[in-house]
Amino acid sequence: MIETRYHDSVNVLQALTAQGAAAPFDRAEWYALLAETGITPLIAVASEGDHTAALALTEADGRITPLRNWYSFTWRAHAPAGPAGDRLLEALARGLKTRGYRITLEPVPGEDGSAERLARAFRAAGWQVAVAECDTNHVLPVAGRSFAAYWDSRPGTLRTTLKRKGKKVTTEVITRFDPALWDEYEAIYAASWKPAEDQPEMLRAFAAAEGAAGRLRLGVARADGMAVAAQCWTVENSIAYIHKLAHLESHKPLSAGTTLSAAMFQHVIDSDRVELVDFGTGDQSYKADWMEAVRPRYRIDCLNPARPRSWAPLAKRMLRVAKP
Repeated sequence: MIETRYHDSVNVLQALTAQGAAAPFDRAEWYALLAETGITPLIAVASEGDHTAALALTEADGRITPLRNWYSFTWRAHAPAGPAGDRLLEALARGLKTRGYRITLEPVPGEDGSAERLARAFRAAGWQVAVAECDTNHVLPVAGRSFAAYWDSRPGTLRTTLKRKGKKVTTEVITRFDPALWDEYEAIYAASWKPAEDQPEMLRAFAAAEGAAGRLRLGVARADGMAVAAQCWTVENSIAYIHKLAHLESHKPLSAGTTLSAAMFQHVIDSDRVELVDFGTGDQSYKADWMEAVRPRYRIDCLNPARPRSWAPLAKRMLRVAKP
């Protein structure tokens, strides 16, 4: 018999994610950081015998969405592989029909089967499900190469930029959290072209925790002793994740960001021996210079046909499908 229950605390995820966290955004500690920003968790848990599955969610006014924010590269279910996990996910999907009229799950990866599995579970539970690509993930499969071999395959303009300007800045990559260096990163980010951070305290806490765990790779480029570019990466399970990067617009002619990126790639490829570099979400054109493959991220939009509030969006969806 499957037991389904709901929690407003992420503590219930500790034992579940400790065993099989596939990425930084799958751990209970990540969800705890999200909860500290003011998001109220809705943790749906289903158990049968020794098997347990969970969905880390949040809800508001009948709408249920993932427990995540814009720092999250992915969101996925926590469920054992095979038929046991499939049964638990279907039970979770069925139980959630009592909690809301619409569930929108994103950005769900497809390469590990997560998107297909979730869509199948919600359809089996009686939801009307639409799946569409919602974002892009650029990655670099290292394929056993050294940094030198990888760099030889980069576009000529990128290699020329590093050759011409690489000596104009000095770079440093550290594997611990340094409060003073993080202060420099925040100052660079604030003065960069990027929008203001949504939750800078959360990102700082994440970097500190990753540093304590030995997963942080923090890089800085300096010109005449002044920090002009900074990047925050993490490494785990043979994957390097590029979380944040910024440079001072006032020093853009130095191409310090390019020089620092090269140093970061060299570190994770030659020292950490990663198998994959993940550039997060977004289809910015410059990512193609560094990465070699593109993976889609999916939105799984589920409407409960038994709820009157879902009828209008269902009608709109049907009209879109009907158009030639």
